[in-house]
Amino acid sequence: MNDSNPLADVRALKNMVEYQAGSVVSRALIKKKTGSVTLFAFDQGEALSEHSTPFDALVLVCDGEVEVAISGQPHLVKEGEVLLLPAKEPHALRAVTRFKMLLTMIRS
Repeated sequence: MNDSNPLADVRALKNMVEYQAGSVVSRALIKKKTGSVTLFAFDQGEALSEHSTPFDALVLVCDGEVEVAISGQPHLVKEGEVLLLPAKEPHALRAVTRFKMLLTMIRS
């Protein structure tokens, strides 16, 4: 296993970050000027308050369920499903169950 580059070997995505009680855990997999790919693990009930970003982001749920509100419109996203977070649109996340997501942000 190559720890200097977590994607240099085949790995199960949802095993690359662990849940922690009462916490949100993140692990950056790729971070470049042009964008980033970050894996998150949210304990049940944990949330990110409403915010917006200047770039589109794509959420891929790897485990569990999350409610994502985009401009006040709720979306239930489950394992294996994706949702686009449009640039400049306010969004918030709340873990319905413990969940893991891969967040891909493109900065161009």
